[in-house]
Amino acid sequence: MTREERRCILITGCSSGIGRTCALGMMARGWRVFATARREEDIEALKDMGLDALYLDYDEPESIAACVSDVLRLSGGRLDALFNNGAYGQPGAVEDLSREVLRRQFETNVFGWHDLTRQVIPVMRAQGHGRIVNNSSVLGLVAMKWRGAYNASKFAIEGLTDTLRLELRGSGIFVSLIEPGPIFSKFTETALRHFRENIDIEHSYWRTYYKKRMQTLKGEGRPNPFKLPPEAVLKKLVHAVESPRPKPRYYVTVPTHVMAMLKRLLPTRWLDALLDRASDRT
Repeated sequence: MTREERRCILITGCSSGIGRTCALGMMARGWRVFATARREEDIEALKDMGLDALYLDYDEPESIAACVSDVLRLSGGRLDALFNNGAYGQPGAVEDLSREVLRRQFETNVFGWHDLTRQVIPVMRAQGHGRIVNNSSVLGLVAMKWRGAYNASKFAIEGLTDTLRLELRGSGIFVSLIEPGPIFSKFTETALRHFRENIDIEHSYWRTYYKKRMQTLKGEGRPNPFKLPPEAVLKKLVHAVESPRPKPRYYVTVPTHVMAMLKRLLPTRWLDALLDRASDRT
């Protein structure tokens, strides 16, 4: 099979963690992988690994359009799968989130994903097939304290994805959600940076808690026994894009399976009590 004949997948947020692991894993399975990142050094590193690396910043609509154009030019107009993965978490109590901070969270985690997805759907419609996979979170299923911006962005992605799945029925385009719990990555490191930059810790009602929380974000709290390597997400992505019957949802890690079950079984007040305690422990 020539380079041009291989199945093609576009994966975002490949500088590290889940994105990089999935890009390399799909390439090892024979896919032609278009891997995106924002920093030039990350793009060059991805190229050195044998990937087709491209610049994409979800906050820049022009970069999204340019990336799609480049992918189609390089692939001969073909795109078999899209994995929306690039995102970040903005910690902080809801009352401490300014309008602009919340807007930036949605710009990256929701609006950019939506823009990219809209631009690849016509390509998939024209070829009669395609897979769209969105990397959500256990926090797209249940909410936890101090994570309101991220919770809200993932709840939004879940709603858009569920709707898109219904609207694309019969088109040959399948839409899936992957919902990880704790995964080893640089996610917490990035979250800590956004926490310091965007939350007025010293003047917050929650400042005492915040200072304790920062120790957890810096890795000084108790280790999470349920945290898995990013290969756990890769396994679900493979099924979502290669199986003739992809699932609408893929749970990853024990906490996601447990929370999905408890959300179905418990009254809201009971679930709230459990999430209240869990929020302070993770």
